Amino acid sequence: MGVLANVPWVGRAAVVPVRLVRAGVYARISSDREGDGLGVERQLADCLALAEQKEWRVVERYVDNDTSAYSGKRRVEYERMLDDIRAGRIDGVLVYHLDRLHRQPKELEEFFEVCKLAGVDSLATVTGRIDLADPDGQFQARILGAVAKKESDDKSRRIRRKHDELALNGKVSGGGSRPYGYEKDRVTIRKAEASVIRECARRLIAGESLRNITIDLNARGIPTVGGKQWSPQGLRRVLGSARISGEREHNGEIVAAAEWKGIISKADGARIRNRLADPERRTNREGRKYLLGKILVCSRCGGFLIARPRAQQVRRYACAKGPGLHGCGKTYINADDAEDFVASLVIERLDSAELQASLAGRRAEPDAERWYVEVDEAKAQLDELAAAYGEQLFTMSEFLAARKPIEARLQQAQSHVKRVTQTSVLDEFVGKGKELAEQWDTLDLSQRHALVSNVLEQVVVGPGRRGYNKFDESRLTISWRL
Repeated sequence: MGVLANVPWVGRAAVVPVRLVRAGVYARISSDREGDGLGVERQLADCLALAEQKEWRVVERYVDNDTSAYSGKRRVEYERMLDDIRAGRIDGVLVYHLDRLHRQPKELEEFFEVCKLAGVDSLATVTGRIDLADPDGQFQARILGAVAKKESDDKSRRIRRKHDELALNGKVSGGGSRPYGYEKDRVTIRKAEASVIRECARRLIAGESLRNITIDLNARGIPTVGGKQWSPQGLRRVLGSARISGEREHNGEIVAAAEWKGIISKADGARIRNRLADPERRTNREGRKYLLGKILVCSRCGGFLIARPRAQQVRRYACAKGPGLHGCGKTYINADDAEDFVASLVIERLDSAELQASLAGRRAEPDAERWYVEVDEAKAQLDELAAAYGEQLFTMSEFLAARKPIEARLQQAQSHVKRVTQTSVLDEFVGKGKELAEQWDTLDLSQRHALVSNVLEQVVVGPGRRGYNKFDESRLTISWRL
């Protein structure tokens, strides 16, 4: 929809009408790792020079920097250009090359349709000329689009294959920011950050919560790679990564020993990953406030006692009943008294020769490392099985039949891992009851809960005596885990 200039007549001959094209310039670069936008600046400069040569008036510029047309992600400026074509604000498009506009044939057809409905037939490229008003020109554009897609498919396949090869050989790949604990080469260990990782790993294995560790790191002014404060999710990614144990991870699976040295041992890396994957681990943001959650059991109905403070915020456990609850509503106990009593028994138990002998037997369990590997392999097999079923490679009955033995192996391996992990939580405190008693109140509540729950199985709370308002330890029956 070009605008015709006034046409003066001289005798019987007319000056050739000049069509004024209001053009939009579109520029895009798929990857701009340096963030300086030089790629699109060069495209814009060449397109503006072409506009001047063609005597087109550039009325708008559209720039999608660091955006791939092949990925299918939204291109905001490209969409704005289509809106301007529909609204008649521009009636021509300048682009460096046709593949800057499209990498998908479907997208090219949409562009054709928008231009056709708006009456736009002026498209110029620095590297060639395509006449959208001409069916031959559209055919040429389709061929170029198909070639561009083929090139993108080939490039994507080569990249995937290269990443697979690098992973299987334990090699470094990828760009972006450096991983925490390593220098920019992604191989050399950065000592100060490695020390932080070892500390956090030890604390997590000992039962401390990610939330508490995160709060401590931020209070001490220890920044992330980006110089920001830590979040539990960010710390989880670092500690749960196979990288820090010197292992190469690819598509969520450990595939090889890495070419770089680990900051922590493979065994500790496996302990951390299994702890983070444990469905019984608390992940609520508020943090734990009561020590004996899912440990105190009602003697009347067998239900767990839960936190139910009385008026004036007196801490209390109760076998609660009501919507969504299954308790009998008849058993209560003061939280402070119960927690102090149970804690004193656990500390005493950690000093006992009986528990030390039990832990020594568990540490000596043969092939402990094997069970960590078995857990990882079984989980990876279940993922592969689910993906294959999603692609309809077999029936539901075949899927269930194949899943059953894998789940059995996973359950067995997790049972062994749990036994070994229990010793990891307790190792620091076994035989050190006096020191533990002095430190008890300074430990994170989640760490105290880990110690308690790994030493004892449950505490059955009997009925209280009517009219007896003092703490009665005879109400509590302890079942030891170790």
